[in-house]
Amino acid sequence: MSKTLIRGAKVLGGEPQDVLIDGTVIEAVGPNLSADGAEVVEADGKVLLPGLVDLHTHLREPGREDSETVLTGTRAAASGGYTNVFAMANTFPVADTAGVVEQVWRLGQESGYCDVQPIGAVTVGLEGAKLAELGAMHESAAGVTVFSDDGKCVHDAVIMRRALEYVKAFNGVVAQHAQEPRLTEGAQMNEGVVSAELGLGGWPAVAEESVIARDVLLAEHVGSRVHICHLSTAGSVEIVRWAKSRGIDVTAEVTPHHLLLTDELVRSYNPVYKVNPPLRTERDVMALREALADGTIDIVATDHAPHPHEDKDCEWAAAAMGMVGLETALSVVQETMVDTGLLDWAGVADRMSFKPAQIGQATGHGRPVSAGEPANLTLVEAAYRGQVDPAGFASRSRNTPYEGRELPGRVTHTWLRGKATLVDGKLT
Repeated sequence: MSKTLIRGAKVLGGEPQDVLIDGTVIEAVGPNLSADGAEVVEADGKVLLPGLVDLHTHLREPGREDSETVLTGTRAAASGGYTNVFAMANTFPVADTAGVVEQVWRLGQESGYCDVQPIGAVTVGLEGAKLAELGAMHESAAGVTVFSDDGKCVHDAVIMRRALEYVKAFNGVVAQHAQEPRLTEGAQMNEGVVSAELGLGGWPAVAEESVIARDVLLAEHVGSRVHICHLSTAGSVEIVRWAKSRGIDVTAEVTPHHLLLTDELVRSYNPVYKVNPPLRTERDVMALREALADGTIDIVATDHAPHPHEDKDCEWAAAAMGMVGLETALSVVQETMVDTGLLDWAGVADRMSFKPAQIGQATGHGRPVSAGEPANLTLVEAAYRGQVDPAGFASRSRNTPYEGRELPGRVTHTWLRGKATLVDGKLT
């Protein structure tokens, strides 16, 4: 097996060190390592992180290959520094059986750019009426541990309780899309001053917060794990903080776009800013950043939601909800958390690799950068600043809210079990 020496990298943002990869594992970490027989990558003080893990990705395959495929989505993941992604179940057909989740898992294995762990649907067809084959999906080759009806809320409390009870048997987790459907009928954006001025249907914060409150209490009652997808309001932060103070086994994620963008952008009526949950207020954004910094919010997850051009280039009311995010996530986190002093690079590794891998039980990922560990690594040029150009994306879709925006940092190299999937910013 080949060897690679990464020379002079700041491991988790610390002092420059050398990292020697031998085959699929890290052989040594330290100063002045021998380069004999190794390909040398001059890191020049770049930041070396464990490969990133995304607990919330939409790969669209099967059924919506016009938006994304497992291959194009994992290429986008590698471009963004990810070595493992969890693929949401809202495909066509829905990933609610062992057969569909195994199909997605095998496509990920074949791509070679990033490991793919399918997320199984909680209910049949995402319809919220009957539990899906949770046990069969867990026992399949895909080994599903995370279940979600994301895109829809498991709104029935009895169904949610049963799901929590079922997954407890194998230490699985239900990832809830917290959205009370009756409170968001006809909603187009965050309910507040801007929605009132624009005359667009408002999406109240309580639609999210009420479901989170119910579900953390259900998790406490059952003694099971619950994960909150794309938390977006200051009130949701307080509920999760309260639940953790009671010892409830709850984790939560925030997306990069909810750390940076606000509902003021909707004044442009540009559908690129239409997303579920909606962009919130500046107050919410600041609360989310603080909660990510203090650990109330456990992880950053992209909610990478690709759409074809025709589904976003239309009037606001008809446009699909969602943004691509795999290729810009780390830059947005650097902008909002690192460059503001709220997190250091070790904190980024924790929120974007260690903890998401732990929550999703991603074997071999989210591991320390140390000898004997799998060589799943990401090299970041933190000093770089440049404009986002979606024309260069590896994703099949281009619906990014950051086009033309200057962001810091770029991923230059990604290694998946010692194999370089990205070299000098180019996919291999």
